[in-house]
Amino acid sequence: MNKIAFYIMNSKGFYVLKNFIDKFGSSSVAYVVSSEDKNIQKDFFDEIKELATKEKIKFFNRFENVASIEKEFSGYKFAIGWRWLIKDERNLIVFHDSLLPKYRGFAPLVNCLVNNENRGGVTALLASNEYDKGDIIAQKSFEINYPIKISEAIDKIEPLYFELVDEIFTEIKNGEQLNVIKQDESKVSYSLWLDSEDYFIDWSWGADKIKRFVDAVGYPYDNAKAYLNGEIVKFIDVEIVEDIVVEHRERHIGKVIFIKDGMPVVVCSDGLIGLKEIRDENDNEVFINFRSRFQ
Repeated sequence: MNKIAFYIMNSKGFYVLKNFIDKFGSSSVAYVVSSEDKNIQKDFFDEIKELATKEKIKFFNRFENVASIEKEFSGYKFAIGWRWLIKDERNLIVFHDSLLPKYRGFAPLVNCLVNNENRGGVTALLASNEYDKGDIIAQKSFEINYPIKISEAIDKIEPLYFELVDEIFTEIKNGEQLNVIKQDESKVSYSLWLDSEDYFIDWSWGADKIKRFVDAVGYPYDNAKAYLNGEIVKFIDVEIVEDIVVEHRERHIGKVIFIKDGMPVVVCSDGLIGLKEIRDENDNEVFINFRSRFQ
C-alpha cells in the first residue's frame, strides 16, 4: 500500500491530517513531523501530536533526528505550512498558500489580503532547491470578499488543501503519473517572512489598507500593533469611518480626532479608522482619551 509522510504545521496541517485519516485510514500515513510556531497565538502542534499518537502514527518534532526514517522511506512526502528545507527532496510535494507564481515565500495569504487580491488559493508543487520555484501539479482557488479576517480566509482555504491532497494521493495510489507545468517566471512575486516589527501599522497607509492589515494579522496571528504613550497596543477590530476634511492632514496622521459612542476615530493618510477593540500586551482593554496619538 502507498503511504504518505506529512510535514505539517498549524490549523491547515491538522485539518488535512484529520480528514486524510478519516478518508484513507491511519495505515496510509508513514509518519508525521511537526513543529511549534511561536509567532502565532494558536499553532495546533499539540493537536497534531495528539492525533498522530492516538492513531498510532510515528510522530516526530522537527528537532528530532528523522534522517534515518527519511532514508528508509521511499514514498511521497507532503509539506503543509512547513517553513524549513527538507533535505531529502525525493518525492516531496509542497502545498503553498498562494496561486503561484505570485507570492512565493512566507505569509502569502496575509500579504494577499493586505494587497486587496480578489482571489486566494493553494498550489501543490514539486519541491526545488529554490523555495516555491518547482513545477506546479495543481491549484485551487477561492473568491475573496472584503472585509475578511484571516481566520475566515483560513476557514475557506483549509478544504482546498485537503481537496488537493485527496486528488494527488488518489493518483499516486492508482499508479498514475503526476502531470506538472512550469511556472511563468514573468509573473513571479515574493512574500517575505514576518518578524515582530512587521506587525506594526504603517500609518502612511490609507484607512482601507490599515483595515485589511488589521484583519489579515489578527487571530491566530499576533495582531496589528502600534505604540501609544510608549506602550505597545494591539488592534483587535477596526472599522472604516466616513472621511472628513482634515487641515494639514499629513501632520496629524495617527491622532484621535473623535470619540464616537466610545469608539476612538483615528486620522489616516487617507480616510479615518474607528478602533472597535484595542488591547494591551497583557490582553487588557485599552481606554483611549481624546488627546492620543498612535505611532
